[in-house]
Amino acid sequence: MTHSSSIPSIKLLIDGQFVESTTTQWRDVVNPATQQVLARVPFATEAEMHAAVASAREAFKSWRRTPIGARARIFLRYQQLIREHLKELAAILSAEQGKTLADAEGDVLRGLEVVEHAAGIGNLQLGELANNVAAGVDTYTLLQPLGVCAGITPFNFPAMIPLWMFPMAIATGNTFVLKPSEQDPMVTMRLVELALEAGIPPGVLNVVHGGAEAVNLLCDHPDIKAISFVGSTRVGSHVYQRASQAGKRVQCMMGAKNHAIVLPDAHKEQTLANLAGAAFGAAGQRCMAISVAILVGAARAWLPELVEKARTLKVGAGSEPGTDVGPLISRTARERVEGLIARGAAEGAELLLDGRHPQVSGYADGNFVGPTLFSGVTADMSIYREEIFGPVLCVMQAETLDEAIAIVNANPHGNGTALFTRSGAAARHFQEEIDVGQVGINVPIPVPVPIFSFTGSRASKLGDLGPYGKQVVQFYTQTKTVTARWFDENEVGGPVNTTITLK
Repeated sequence: MTHSSSIPSIKLLIDGQFVESTTTQWRDVVNPATQQVLARVPFATEAEMHAAVASAREAFKSWRRTPIGARARIFLRYQQLIREHLKELAAILSAEQGKTLADAEGDVLRGLEVVEHAAGIGNLQLGELANNVAAGVDTYTLLQPLGVCAGITPFNFPAMIPLWMFPMAIATGNTFVLKPSEQDPMVTMRLVELALEAGIPPGVLNVVHGGAEAVNLLCDHPDIKAISFVGSTRVGSHVYQRASQAGKRVQCMMGAKNHAIVLPDAHKEQTLANLAGAAFGAAGQRCMAISVAILVGAARAWLPELVEKARTLKVGAGSEPGTDVGPLISRTARERVEGLIARGAAEGAELLLDGRHPQVSGYADGNFVGPTLFSGVTADMSIYREEIFGPVLCVMQAETLDEAIAIVNANPHGNGTALFTRSGAAARHFQEEIDVGQVGINVPIPVPVPIFSFTGSRASKLGDLGPYGKQVVQFYTQTKTVTARWFDENEVGGPVNTTITLK
């Protein structure tokens, strides 16, 4: 690890102040296209993490009473600041994560949509009222904040996922402790700086950095009431179990194996372009990436054209114009993907396009894997069972739509799926029979806009309520039901031991 004083260090945010950690444990933030060390990130000490939570706990006392309009106006200002700094944010994100600049802007913009949603909190955090539920009695509900909440975010969307979490938690009146990915925290910290500039008060938003120990402390801390997590199934299952046992509300969006079914009546050119973009864009490092294509009936004849479409994609540094597929986040990630490609070939899948070891001029040290395509894939193969998280597409075949649906429903994951067709009847049958949380019809990556909620299911999600949309308001608030009766001054008292009846 590099210790040069010329390399900037990532700060913690505690009680409104960006502070240098006193830790002795650091990790380099590395440009995945060049291996250049961009910064070093601390693994916060236990005392620093406790200080962040204590700051959030203290700030909650006043923040929970801040008028809802005042909270909304902060996020109106915040969304404007994000727009003004979009190019800067995308450049930071591309350098530390590897995405193309266009994809990096998309990462920020999808998070921005949730910030805009948070600015409408006045219409979202409304209770209900029933007048005269009994004689002279009204019942109404209050959606009140929980307290200190926490978020644990992954490396693949270092702008979007943090913006899924802390804006909605804070807008609903909670305070927040964020733990970004230690692999690419720079764009997250720039977003945090802009959030403070927008007016978020000291202690309402805090940031700690670290690995497994930081995750465990957040799961165990008695002052944290709710945790939102996005990341791998292995870590997400651990977070859900540990935090749930500690009595917290938990939402975990986890791994995926997303299938696209292609019927022979689909629009060929649009379908092939969408499959290539969804499978190989962001180097396949999306939890909503299409990693399996099931070609139904005569659509099997499209396979050579799909291979040629993938072959035309340009592999390179995200900062280079015209790049379609950037590097993987780390050498470890690249080696894992290359190992799975080798296993796929060894287990009998036909490797139609091998993206290992692409030649990228000027970037000999980059973590590059090019578009890779297998056919003849079966459900017992490693490349089908495991989430590859790289630019690898597995192609399967089916005779009928129902056979293809059965393949999708037999997979343990339920994050997203898509159907390409021109038949409304087929599309309706698909949406009714498929057992997956997020469904696309001629849309390859069906992540809903923030007025709806993210709804992955089965092994892709733990917890009943998802991020953003109406569900997240329920997740970050406690419903209090009030039943009230007001007496006139001259009203005569009733008998003892009576109960209110709904008559």
